[in-house]
Amino acid sequence: MPKYSAVANSPRQRSIRDLLPIAIERLKESSDSAELDAEVLLCHCLHKNRSFLRAWPEHQPSPEQCAQFQRLIEQRSEGQPVAYLTGQREFWSRNFKVSRDVLIPRPDTELLIELSLALLPTDRPCKVIDLGTGSGVIAITLAAERPLADVSATDLSAAALNIARDNAKQFNTNNVRLIQSHWFDRIEETDFDLIISNPPYIAHGDPHLQQGDVRFEPGNALSSAENGLQDIRMLAEQARDHFKAHGRLLIEHGYNQQTEAQGIFKHLGYRQVCTHLDLSGNPRVTSGIWE
Repeated sequence: MPKYSAVANSPRQRSIRDLLPIAIERLKESSDSAELDAEVLLCHCLHKNRSFLRAWPEHQPSPEQCAQFQRLIEQRSEGQPVAYLTGQREFWSRNFKVSRDVLIPRPDTELLIELSLALLPTDRPCKVIDLGTGSGVIAITLAAERPLADVSATDLSAAALNIARDNAKQFNTNNVRLIQSHWFDRIEETDFDLIISNPPYIAHGDPHLQQGDVRFEPGNALSSAENGLQDIRMLAEQARDHFKAHGRLLIEHGYNQQTEAQGIFKHLGYRQVCTHLDLSGNPRVTSGIWE
């Protein structure tokens, strides 16, 4: 298929009404959300929201905006994630900065937020740590929703922590502390009320690693040894030395890892172990109490 052109061979400057159908057609073979992708990318070029596209279909973007839109459509047609092309992704009703150094936040992970907010008090201080924070969406969301909480967030990647730092500044979450650490290696505190993580949990060699957006995401944040369970096991084991009495552990995992995750928790001595379902009804987060 010939490359999409927003401006070439046109006797007049194209309007939104002209641009979108061509872009959607270009993306149909490579995206199952071609219309949404085209609209999001055009809004990014125009610095407008999607309601603007509906209200002003006759608006004519500048030649520079058309050229930028063309480049982004071509990149998306090659499979590059929309979030990396725009540099942002919405999570818990906030637009977070993202880059190729961090995973793209996904709706499934909002289950961790729901469960955490149900556990964290609104009227008194508490201590939380988010391990492998990436762009910081979990830690920063909890810090914003629970201003009295003392939230720590770790990641081994300095580049990821730079993104998280920008996000923390953007949302004025001064109660977040960012630490470069591989899981608990540089964490000395032993009084956390809640320990949470969305660790790597895809098995090495899983075919899903070669499909969709994950092809472009950092591999060390996606896959883990022991059929995807090594980091889950390591976190659950190390966390036991860092809780207050009756502290809780929440770990996100794959839809097919419920039995294994619960087995790890129970073997290590956690109590009231249970698994929670995501919006699609899949087992997504396992929790336990350390007594």
